[in-house]
Amino acid sequence: MKAIRILKSNIIESFQGVFRNFSLSLASISCITITLLLVGFSILLTENVNYFTEGVENDMTIVVFLERKIDEETIGSVKTAIEGLDNIKSIEFDSKNDVKLAMQQDSEIFNSILAQYSDETNPLQDTYLVKVKDLNSIGKTADEINKLEHVDVVKYGEGSVEELIKIFDLVKKIMYAIVIALIVVTAFLIANTIKITIQSRSREIEIRRLVGASNAFIRQPFFFEGIILGFLGAVIPVAGCCFGYKYLYEKLGGRVFTDIIRLVTPGSVIKMLVVSLFAIGIVVGAFGSYRAVRKYLKI
Repeated sequence: MKAIRILKSNIIESFQGVFRNFSLSLASISCITITLLLVGFSILLTENVNYFTEGVENDMTIVVFLERKIDEETIGSVKTAIEGLDNIKSIEFDSKNDVKLAMQQDSEIFNSILAQYSDETNPLQDTYLVKVKDLNSIGKTADEINKLEHVDVVKYGEGSVEELIKIFDLVKKIMYAIVIALIVVTAFLIANTIKITIQSRSREIEIRRLVGASNAFIRQPFFFEGIILGFLGAVIPVAGCCFGYKYLYEKLGGRVFTDIIRLVTPGSVIKMLVVSLFAIGIVVGAFGSYRAVRKYLKI
């Protein structure tokens, strides 16, 4: 019970300390707010880059053209052989007549050319559209399919796909590095701002020492102050990023310039963003306060 009373007293004292030293607290909160706004922006950008790249990756398909003269039984056996390979995620059949109909609907030119062919004289080929589990192994999977019996040609954008995958991987790594770097900078700035706040109260700490307060007892209020400052500093970034992103999403109609570049829906990213920013603010605030007390005041 005594420990709980002490803890409650220190928490109350922490709130009092924040408002008693309001100008210094405001400086800490402002520092946290600015850096967390940058972190929030980077998180949103990273999520959208990942969403776009994953969408492009999911759309990448191996097109398997079957031999022209092939019966339905053989078509089924080719499907079974493809499904037996390791890296297959899904497989979809497009008959040559379905392909013909789609081409006629898409273009007047194709419609006039293909209209002269009946289902029996259709010059197109039956195809399988294959998606893979691991895009990095798409070339190997395409080679394995190409070796199967009754497969005529396999196409998947060879060469350009591999380059696109490398670019996507590089972009993801850069975005993650930016977010981590901003978090580190945030921790450094907050620690130094809180250090100034604590140094200005060194006399208060010295009095506590003289009356016999333990190091843990002295540290605790400052630790909770760091948590409070971190939480308060995260409020504006959370509100700004969430409402700002929702407004931007609705204004742009969920896309950037073209339907190819789609934005992550607010519902998918806001919860994660709120938790991340508050967690970063609280953890970094607590760590910065604890480190400042311990290192700079030699407690």
